[in-house]
Amino acid sequence: MNNKELKKRRMWTFFIDATEELIKTEGFQQVTIRKVADKAGYNSATIYNYFGELSHLLFFASLKFLKPYLETVSREMEKTDDPVEKYLIAWECFSEYSFKIPDIFQTVFLMDLGDHPKTLLASYYELYPSDLMAIPEELQPALMERNIADRGRFTIGPLVKAGLLSEIQAEEVNELTNLVWQGMFTTLLNNRNHYTPEEAQKRTMKYIREIVEHKVGLSKTEPARNA
Repeated sequence: MNNKELKKRRMWTFFIDATEELIKTEGFQQVTIRKVADKAGYNSATIYNYFGELSHLLFFASLKFLKPYLETVSREMEKTDDPVEKYLIAWECFSEYSFKIPDIFQTVFLMDLGDHPKTLLASYYELYPSDLMAIPEELQPALMERNIADRGRFTIGPLVKAGLLSEIQAEEVNELTNLVWQGMFTTLLNNRNHYTPEEAQKRTMKYIREIVEHKVGLSKTEPARNA
């Protein structure tokens, strides 16, 4: 690695760490380019030499807050070999943490980052490889998918391989469960109801379980519809 690349990585780390600290101390909504620059000891113009916009910096810093979620989902999914339970555990963990820290999950999974979100993800794990190494190898491909639908397809894939769902049924489950989560998440994020994060998760998982159990039960009585 040449000196230019080393400097770039060092500067990225300075600004990402400063953003992370501001989120912790002042709150997500209070982060600005000027505050990040002051915290890191540089001027605002310097940040734009390394990050295209504030959303990219927030994205990188937000990924660092996902560590507890990633550790939990990895640990819990390893407790069972049942593909249905693994799928439900994945949703349990995702909904729990997304409702606890909605600003972080909004930034990582839903915020408009421009045309190259996968490139940003790859850059993050290149900068912080230990975050990726701590995740079981079977789950690592999902971490490189920011798109919720694509991540869902990866998670539900084992149900298709086990013959519990046809490909079409799996796609339907993926779409329905994502819609349930997105609806509740958006409602909670925008303060459109009075649910606590725990209540929101409980209701979300109730609907997701019903969808999965219905489709898995249906697959046992319907002919395959993959064609």
